[in-house]
Amino acid sequence: MTETSIQKITPFLWFNREAEEAARFYASIFPDSSVDNVSSMAAESPSGPPGSVVVVNFTLFGQAFMAMSAGAHDAFNDAISFMVNCGSQAEIDGYWDAILENGGKPQACGWITDRYGVRWQIVPTVLGTMMSDPDREKASRVATEMMSQIKFDIAKLEAAFEAR
Repeated sequence: MTETSIQKITPFLWFNREAEEAARFYASIFPDSSVDNVSSMAAESPSGPPGSVVVVNFTLFGQAFMAMSAGAHDAFNDAISFMVNCGSQAEIDGYWDAILENGGKPQACGWITDRYGVRWQIVPTVLGTMMSDPDREKASRVATEMMSQIKFDIAKLEAAFEAR
């Protein structure tokens, strides 16, 4: 048996029963993504008899993830989220709209919860640059504008940054 290269840290998500559905949804909206393997646990587990637990290996943006459908457990919450760095407003709009139109709920400051309860941050990459600008007045204006937004609007963030 040969050893294959695996990434050191793999996000693992526990779903009640929607792991495969969620993985397929995520793979449909993000590029360089796929559902790689779906398998049922062949042994009995605390979650049920053989075959009742489903494990899904999937890839998002080239990053390996795993998910499992294994019955009710702790709900997802804001303590863990996935941040998607976006280079354009079109990219922000595309990911945001796909999540929203498929049962998502907008939160604030670029956060959105998908229909499975997973939290996402859809963020323009330029935000980090503006927020860390040495001119703290510019950074403060951007922070104030950011706090007023639900889905990020790059033009408004840039206008706040450039305001005199």
